[in-house]
Amino acid sequence: MELKTEDNWISERDELLKQWSEHMVSEPDLQYSQSPQYQDNPILKKSFEFALSIIDFTEGLFENKKFVIGQQLLKSGTSVGANIREAQNAESKADFVHKMKIALKEADETDYWLLLCNASSHYPDTTELLKDLKIILRILNKIVATAKQNLKSK
Repeated sequence: MELKTEDNWISERDELLKQWSEHMVSEPDLQYSQSPQYQDNPILKKSFEFALSIIDFTEGLFENKKFVIGQQLLKSGTSVGANIREAQNAESKADFVHKMKIALKEADETDYWLLLCNASSHYPDTTELLKDLKIILRILNKIVATAKQNLKSK
């Protein structure tokens, strides 16, 4: 039996990698909406990605039997994006502001639960989620302030 040299191993590896990459299917881009009207909307995209992160985080909480906080966090964290999405179909500018303020309230509640998890030694670290949420809160606050200002100027 002939022993393989390092060059033989490398060429065999390269051939296998080539075959594998030819059959690989790349993951599709994250689809946060099927409607073209929602595409390229940064707050919709960020809130959708955040909701996915919350789902992943709370699944870990449920596995560790942290049901109460997990359920609260799952509801408020995924509700942010749902309310932002609903605001896109507001019946008036005032309705838009109202729905975005609800999203802001849900984001604030989510912030509370994440901070509570961080303060407890029995819960996993939420630093990255808090960073993501801080960005969403900034955007939401700016949207609400601008929309309110636009309402006053009419």
